[in-house]
Amino acid sequence: MKAYSIDLRERVIKAVEAGKQSQAEVAATFGIGLRTVEGWWQRWQTTHSVVALPHGGGPARVLAASEAVLRAALKAQPDATLGELCAQVAEAQGLVVSPSMMCRELQRLKLPRKKRRSTTARATRRG
Repeated sequence: MKAYSIDLRERVIKAVEAGKQSQAEVAATFGIGLRTVEGWWQRWQTTHSVVALPHGGGPARVLAASEAVLRAALKAQPDATLGELCAQVAEAQGLVVSPSMMCRELQRLKLPRKKRRSTTARATRRG
């Protein structure tokens, strides 16, 4: 979700400063939540700024340092399963990761996994 514009934030603060409407009425006027108005007002009183704070970024990727290990493992064995890759990373770096985390990391690194068929195709089908 994108941050509200600075222009909107400034208009809301001016409306609250004017004191003609309650914060709930200001929120209804501008079509935003009461908690949003309260947060902006508290921030304005303490910092005199209405600019949005930068995004926190989320948690750090556990497998970020394992890129070289993954690339080498897939180069050596392109049809390795997610479980096998998890075991190789655990052995090489001591990280315990789930197959779903491994899948997301491979997608992030744009590393395809080539699969071999485990069985041969039937020549004729019955049906």
